[in-house]
Amino acid sequence: MRARVRRVRRFPTLAALTWLYVLWSLLPVLIAARISFNNGKSRSAFQPTSFRWYWGDHASSVWYDDSLQTSMANTLRLAGLCMLIATPLGVAMAIGLHRWRGKISNAANGLMLVPIVTPEIVFGVALFFVFSQVYVGVPTGLTRMMLGHVTFTLSFVVVIIRARLAAIGTQYEEAARDLGASRLQAIRLVLLPLLAPAIFASVMVVFATSVDDFVISSFLSSGAGDETVPIKIYSGARAGSTPALNALATVMLLFTLLAVALAATVVRWANKRGGAAPGGTGGLAGLTG
Repeated sequence: MRARVRRVRRFPTLAALTWLYVLWSLLPVLIAARISFNNGKSRSAFQPTSFRWYWGDHASSVWYDDSLQTSMANTLRLAGLCMLIATPLGVAMAIGLHRWRGKISNAANGLMLVPIVTPEIVFGVALFFVFSQVYVGVPTGLTRMMLGHVTFTLSFVVVIIRARLAAIGTQYEEAARDLGASRLQAIRLVLLPLLAPAIFASVMVVFATSVDDFVISSFLSSGAGDETVPIKIYSGARAGSTPALNALATVMLLFTLLAVALAATVVRWANKRGGAAPGGTGGLAGLTG
């Protein structure tokens, strides 16, 4: 009896709709990036191309304008601090919540989803009142903005790490304990290497979320000295600025795309090495040695 070959059903209409949506969503970004190369000051029409608004204009280009450089530095500083603080806290909380059992743990797991499902403007207003009415001793400016970003992005890290923990299971850590490892050794030598792709993905998600945030930053900002790129673009667009803001947005878009591409490359490289199994085997081998 001949084996029947199953044909894969294709849906050309669905594929066409998907590509139309992708092009529709990318078109405004491409137009804004193209205007950043205008030789003139128009932000509503295409003009001859140049790098004037990147480094050619000594008065208002991204390379020479102090206010644009300050906003970029503030954005990258906030994103870096947020990655360094939110990621370790999120990993620790995810491991703790994954092992915690009982009714209280279910409530705690539900609370971790509140920042994700809450509208960001509500979250920003809540943080504003918390810092202005309760924690009034917290320094204004970048400190409050950093704490707000960490509070908002922490839940993303917990969700990503917990999904990876559920996929890994407990067998590798239990095997390490059977081979004589302590609880901390099992976490450090076995569990954390297995979590490495998820941790790296969490770092990139935190970076992209912090760089792109406008609502929380605008509520917690104290003035022009701690403006981030989204705040600078919003305030400048309302005042009728030059394409230098488009150039600034394009530079930050490149930073975000590089971060996402780096995350995808690392995750793909980890999957090619065999995913969770090599990490677990390597950790157990280190324990036996």
